Amino acid sequence: MKRDVDQHSQDVVQLQAIHCLAFSTPLPAVASKFLLAIKSLWLTIEKFMSPQSTLNPSRALAGVHGVHIVPSSRFESEETTQDGDFAHSTCTSSAIGTSLSMQRVWQQAPPFLKPIQGCIHGDRDLAETVVNVLTSLPFIVLGIQTPRKNLNTKLYANSLIGVGVASSLYHSSRGKLRKYLRWADYTMIATATVCLSRALRNENSKFLMAASAVFLPIQPLMVSAVHTGMMEVAFAQRALKDPELKMAHNVHKLSSLLGGVLFIADDVFPRTPYLHAAWHLAAAVGVGTCNKLLE
Repeated sequence: MKRDVDQHSQDVVQLQAIHCLAFSTPLPAVASKFLLAIKSLWLTIEKFMSPQSTLNPSRALAGVHGVHIVPSSRFESEETTQDGDFAHSTCTSSAIGTSLSMQRVWQQAPPFLKPIQGCIHGDRDLAETVVNVLTSLPFIVLGIQTPRKNLNTKLYANSLIGVGVASSLYHSSRGKLRKYLRWADYTMIATATVCLSRALRNENSKFLMAASAVFLPIQPLMVSAVHTGMMEVAFAQRALKDPELKMAHNVHKLSSLLGGVLFIADDVFPRTPYLHAAWHLAAAVGVGTCNKLLE
């Protein structure tokens, strides 16, 4: 308390000296009290906003009837990764609310906004692995059969072959390498959608293609969704103008709808066998109908 009084006296002397030097007149008592009140308020705000204020209990509420000051404690939070590992992080009570809010937002985000992480299900036995690898081979066949009229169509055809190869390697892999091959699998799918979009529409904006190239390695599902939507629009427009494409477009719509349902079901019912293989086949049918647009 004595230290606060001494500090108050020093502040009064300093303010009076500054005023005398500036205006050659003594500082009025009312003005002195007003300035000191502002300084006191500023110091109080600065104390509460400083990082140390989260560690020390506030003395401003001490002595208030009905208020009990509890020293802030440190908590340890645990987060389980998809691979079963535990990530330990220690944070203060002031940061826990923000951390939990960020986790809720991240957990509620759609899957295509999250980076690809390790696979937690699929290929549980040899039979399922064999089926998943076999149903990946049609993409290689489709890539070989795709028309190669120009550079864009050649890139798309080669990307389809890459999809089949990456999918086969992923499903036949085990251990730590598996999560990297899963990323390669999804990235190859996104690359194929970008190449198809480019083959169908030469007028794609440079900004879109540049953004796709940037997000391709980190958000392949988002890139796939954008370019697949563009392809669907182009397919529908071409089918309206060309009656010969209506049958292919109808088959494409049915296979795409079935593929979407199977893709979601594979995540919702992870222990149901062969759902992923069924999605492979539905997607292969849809890709085969898209090749009609390039003939």
